[in-house]
Amino acid sequence: MRRSLTALVQPLAGARGFSTSSEKVVASVLFERLPVVIPKIDPVVYAFQEFSFRWKQQYRRKYPDEFLDLSKSRGKGDYQIDYVPAPRITEADKTNDRKSLQRALDRRLYLVLYGNFHGAPSGKPVWHFPEKVYDSEETLRKCAESALKSVIGDLSNTYFVGNAPMGHMAIQQTENVPEPYKRFFFKSQVIDTNKFNIGKCEDFVWVTKDELLEFFPEQAEFFKKMIIS
Repeated sequence: MRRSLTALVQPLAGARGFSTSSEKVVASVLFERLPVVIPKIDPVVYAFQEFSFRWKQQYRRKYPDEFLDLSKSRGKGDYQIDYVPAPRITEADKTNDRKSLQRALDRRLYLVLYGNFHGAPSGKPVWHFPEKVYDSEETLRKCAESALKSVIGDLSNTYFVGNAPMGHMAIQQTENVPEPYKRFFFKSQVIDTNKFNIGKCEDFVWVTKDELLEFFPEQAEFFKKMIIS
């Protein structure tokens, strides 16, 4: 019995760790910048908070005006700083600069590239994510890391979320796709920077989820479910 098990295991030893199929596998990276500021409160939530505050005010304990006059009780040398928050709308928002990470500060942004990629019809440049065909990497995540590194040059300001892909899609063979393949998506996040030197592409943009769906109309329903923002 031991020999038969060994005979079954040995043929898999030289194969890919996660698949024995000859079908091509592509690792894609959903590279995102998390929100920088807290999103605005929904009008319905704001209205409820306002009502709740006013409701509590009618039952709160009332104190003498002398007790609440803090200006007279302020010690010598005390001072007050007028805090002015930074604007939520940046110059990049005003000019719709999609190459800047300094826009849509209350939303997640995703990197989309324009150029050639595996599976593009007739080798024509199209919009796509950073990706690479799995070849000899130790794991599929290593392949995804290599794909992102080839675009931004350095991974020191990135963080890959987990070792497993967040989703996958099977691309069927068609007139424009010469051979079927599977695309696995990994999530990576921007850490401690607001600028990357993007290379190995003809163009690139940083877009919100809603804007991203415009680039992939045929896969819009898939990305709606996979991307949580």
